[in-house]
Amino acid sequence: MKFIHTADVHWGMTPDSDKPWSRERAQAIRDTFTQIVARARDMEADFLFISGDLFHRQPLLRDLKELNYLFTTIPSVHVVIIAGNHDRIRPSSALMSFSWCPNVTYFMDDQMSSVFFDDCNVEVHGFSYHTPEIRENRIDHLQVPFDGRIHILMAHGGDASHLPFDKNALAASDFSYIALGHIHKPEIVAERKAAFPGSPEPLDKTETGPHGVYVGEINPVSHKVDSLEFLPLCRSQYIPLAVSITPHTTNLELELKISQEIERPGRHHIYRFRIRGMRDPDVEFDLESLQSRYRISEVTDESEPQYDFSALFAQHPGDMIGF
Repeated sequence: MKFIHTADVHWGMTPDSDKPWSRERAQAIRDTFTQIVARARDMEADFLFISGDLFHRQPLLRDLKELNYLFTTIPSVHVVIIAGNHDRIRPSSALMSFSWCPNVTYFMDDQMSSVFFDDCNVEVHGFSYHTPEIRENRIDHLQVPFDGRIHILMAHGGDASHLPFDKNALAASDFSYIALGHIHKPEIVAERKAAFPGSPEPLDKTETGPHGVYVGEINPVSHKVDSLEFLPLCRSQYIPLAVSITPHTTNLELELKISQEIERPGRHHIYRFRIRGMRDPDVEFDLESLQSRYRISEVTDESEPQYDFSALFAQHPGDMIGF
């Protein structure tokens, strides 16, 4: 049984909303999710698991229609969705009256339930958020029946306010795979047993490194995960870099250094720079021209002026400067 596991898509979000590239980032979220759906089709996956926060907020009817159309393009793939804390189900939600295409299963209840897919001999367990927080542990001690089926658990959480759980308990559970969501960086919680795929696109400057989905395969006889691989898909990464300077570094030299640091990984990424070292007290760094040419979200100047303190004290032995 082949599957793709994603979560925390946050469809409808506009990252870096105060930056010139914000619209491109919003479009990248949509484009990357479209790519995930295409991958599910191309690899002939049996399942696409979406473990919460598919939407950044309450989805509008037009959002549901857009995604439903995407799911109609993979009619042979079972799409299974739970709602997370961001897109939690409310009585007024458009989800309540929306009709998904036949291959989509959306867990609407706030209590654990399951759906059996007899063509794959797979039973998927999950529930959706109806409140902003779930502080109790609901999943550590779930019992899996020995009924000859492959059992999958979908859950959204992992911190004190959102479905806290014990990683060791999940590792010891009898589920074939636990598809987690909520943590935005990819992480294997238990080897070939439980994982956070992270957000397919990084959503703010703290979410560094590659982003994508997990692609896995479960043996139909042993009911164990045979393979689980991370597939990078994101259009851009947030990359933190440090640039060292000396008292001889000029403004132009610093601009050239930063330009070289950007061109190496590529200007389509988003950068945070820290300037470190000692500088000439008479030099002020002005990087405005760089920020207009590249995606630089932040520049932090941690450099210090290199004063000749002995000479200063000799000139000012008894005043505030000398002190």
